[in-house]
Amino acid sequence: MVILHLGDVVGRPGRRVVAALLPELIQHHEAELVVVNGENAAGGAGITESTADELFAAGADCITTGNHIWAQKEALKLVARDTRVLRPANYPPGAPGVGAKVLPARTESLGVGVVCLCGRVFMRELDCPFRGADDILRWMRQETSVILVDFHAEATSEKQAIAHYLDGRVSAVLGTHTHVQTADERVLEHGTAYITDVGMCGATQSIIGVEREPVLSRFLTQMPSRFKPPRSGAAILCGVAVDVDPHSGRAWRIERIRRTLSE
Repeated sequence: MVILHLGDVVGRPGRRVVAALLPELIQHHEAELVVVNGENAAGGAGITESTADELFAAGADCITTGNHIWAQKEALKLVARDTRVLRPANYPPGAPGVGAKVLPARTESLGVGVVCLCGRVFMRELDCPFRGADDILRWMRQETSVILVDFHAEATSEKQAIAHYLDGRVSAVLGTHTHVQTADERVLEHGTAYITDVGMCGATQSIIGVEREPVLSRFLTQMPSRFKPPRSGAAILCGVAVDVDPHSGRAWRIERIRRTLSE
């Protein structure tokens, strides 16, 4: 079975390219489940009910997030109401919503587990993602052997570390957050598919999805500036397709996806 995972959707350009290209990708790969990271879907920071609805309408079955999950106030009610939108599971107890869920596959008579975790190196201090994953797997592996982990983290070392820590216990560990797709996709020794960063879905002529001039100004002057996605222009879609044995949960292969959409 094939699971599609798309990287961080950044604002309107990201939503546009997902809506335009995801349906064909689902058909081409005969995908059984589609996971989309939507933590920057609303104006480049956070997610709202309407932007989540756009991603679901495009074909997403589950939306993962990350450190910008609470940038839009609507997210508090959204994650509490719709458990298909996952906040990082390693938030302390009391945070609204859930960080892990088993969802039905499209045609296979089995469930697919999706886990959303945030790293801690160069990021906000949350609960330990390693031990958090252990806690989740204790119950999730009783329900399904096919489990995908979206690990939203900055440091490549932390991403590689958790992939090796979970190797053989989950089907895939897929990194998000940096918006830059890496070329290190592989299946680890015990059957877990891995990539350091899936990449982003957003404006091509940008700096990680936002307008270039404010970013350059901040680097040059160290003065605050507002970042927002470009209003128009070409867009890129980045993701991966992971082929998994539905019985053992071991990944057979992982394929990088990179598509562009003209203005």
